[in-house]
Formats: sequence, C-alpha cells, structure tokens
Amino acid sequence: MMGEKVGRTVLCGANAYEKKYYFNEDFNQIPESIKEELHIICVLFTEEVGGVFTIVFEEDGSVSFDTEAYEDDILYDEVSSGLLVREIKMRRQELIEALSMYYRVFVLHEPFEE
Repeated sequence: MMGEKVGRTVLCGANAYEKKYYFNEDFNQIPESIKEELHIICVLFTEEVGGVFTIVFEEDGSVSFDTEAYEDDILYDEVSSGLLVREIKMRRQELIEALSMYYRVFVLHEPFEE
C-alpha cells in the first residue's frame, strides 16, 4: 500500500479509489466476528471521507490508523478524517487493545499478561 513504513505490518485496509478491501491473510486466525468488524470499520471510513484507510500494527505491537489521499483528490476531507479516526479510537478501544495483545503474544511472542 502507499507509504508503508519499515517495521510496520498492515492488518487491513480499504481504498475508496479502487472500491476494494484488503485483509492480510497472515492474520486469518483472528476470529471471523473481529474480521467482519474490521471490514466494516475500513469500508465505512472510506465511504465517509474517501482516500485510503489502513489499520497497521507498529513494530512494538501497538495499533495505528493510517489515512491517505491522492494529491489531486479534492473530495477527500482531512478534517473529517482526523475526527473519524479519533471516534474509532474511542468507540473501538477494546477491539484495538485486543488486537494489540494478539499481535504482541502471537507475533512478537511476548508473555501474556492480564
């Protein structure tokens, strides 16, 4: 995807330009209900503000949201994008924490701590 940084792993994303959703098959063992929730979050985000939206695991296991738009995209709303990311972080805090824990335990092989 656009602008991928070293040490980061894309979990999933949606692209408003190509009308496509992507899920990284390395994470297929994530429960189906969570995959569906991620799909909905990504697609609704791009339908609302446009551009490309990705959910990414950082090197330390934390979860980040990236949003980008083509330079000539006059319909992309950067302000709404920032507000929507903040809303997702608030409303989906448990999901984000669970994904981070999953990544740290199963990918980074850190000990599980409750």
